[in-house]
This record gives sequence, C-alpha cells and structure tokens, in this order.
Amino acid sequence: MLDRTSARRLAQVLVEAADTAADDFDAERHLRRFSQHCAELLGVLGAGVMYADAGSAVRLAVSDKGGELAQDLLEAQATDGPCLESYGTGSRVPPVRLTTADALARWPDFTKRARARGVVATYAVPLRARKRVLGALNVFTAPEPNGNRPDGSPQEGEDDSALALAQALADAAGVGLHNHRAYAQYRDLSQQLQAALTSRIRIEQAKGILAERWRTELDVAFEALRRHARRERLVMDVVAGMVIEGALDDATLLG
Repeated sequence: MLDRTSARRLAQVLVEAADTAADDFDAERHLRRFSQHCAELLGVLGAGVMYADAGSAVRLAVSDKGGELAQDLLEAQATDGPCLESYGTGSRVPPVRLTTADALARWPDFTKRARARGVVATYAVPLRARKRVLGALNVFTAPEPNGNRPDGSPQEGEDDSALALAQALADAAGVGLHNHRAYAQYRDLSQQLQAALTSRIRIEQAKGILAERWRTELDVAFEALRRHARRERLVMDVVAGMVIEGALDDATLLG
C-alpha cells in the first residue's frame, strides 16, 4: 500500500496527465513530463511514450531520467519491441526478462540493443481512451540490489504492482490526449460558427443599408451584393464590409 506522500504524489500526476484542456497545450512537452513522472514513480532506468499526433505521425517523448537510453530504445523499435507491440495490439506487455533466449527470439534487434544498454527487463502498456489506442508507455528497468532474482528482474508480485501502476498512469495520459483533441475540435468548430455568424450579420447589415439607400427590397440589394462578389471574385462578407465602410459606391456595385 502506498504511504501518504506517495499516494499524494500519484494523485497529482494522474490529475496532471488528464488536465489538457488548454489552448497552449503541447503534446510532446506534456508527454515528456509524464514520462519523467513515470520513471520517478516506478523507480526505473527510464521511460518513454510512442504516440500518434493529430496528423497520425508517430512521435516519441521520453523522460529526462535516462532520456538518451529511452530515446535510443524507442527508436530501435522500428520493426519489433515491447512498445511497438503494445501500441499495435492495444494490450499490455507484461515484464519480460531480456536476458533470456525467448526475449532475443521475440525482439532480436531491440533486445540486443537493450542488453548493451544494461537493461535487464522491460514492459509496456497502452495509452487508451475507451477502446481507442493513442500510444504506448515503455518502461526500462535495471537490477536492484535487493529483492530481485539473480538475473536482476523483479519478483512476480512487484511485476504485477508495477504493471498495474504503469497502466493507471497510461490510462490517465490517454484520457488527457483524447480530451485535448476533443477540446481542440470543439474550439475550432466554435470559432467557425462564430465567424459564420459574424459574416451573416455583416451581410444583413449591408443589405439593409443598400435597400434603404435605393428604396428597394432586401432581395434586390442581396442580388447586387452577390453579382459584384462574383464579378470581382470576392467573398460576400468582404463586399458587405466594403458597403458598411462606405468603400464601395453604387456605380461600382451595380457594374
């Protein structure tokens, strides 16, 4: 069970990971900080996230702690590796001892590079928002002086606890990414609707000005605006603004 200080720290990290509804949100900076929190809370060599940005390009974000190692091992997973596997399947990859022949057969390129880096075990969990996979968190561990097997990998109970904690952190990060993308979509839609409303108001105002000046119907004024816009290849909103500002005389407007 976590002590109060650790529990408070974990709660802060979970809230920060999900708190992404901001105009100045930067996914890479956010996930680098998240990776650092994971490395600290899990007590590992380093950690990193492989994720897809809004344009569906795959990007990497790593912890400051062991950042060079994490960057190298994430980049090594072009064809195989725990992070790539978790990202592709949307499932956890429980702790794997990289000192075994099974690990070498499963991820040959990654395992060789990780061994050379002094990594003895690794695991990965998906960043999910409901059923949608947005990325994966990869964790790299080294031998500890106490409580581990001779090969340096954690005990089974520690494996389960670390994996559950990593998944909880990754779930919060996944929700955060999803929330920001939804926020950005609604913000953009709101701006588009506001722009359309403002444009409509200007056009109605210009119609009223012309109809009163010409003592005619609103439809006649609207047709005059539209014909001029087509002739000059301008949008209606621009023509309406010119009428409101007095920058378009009747002779020009009527062609």
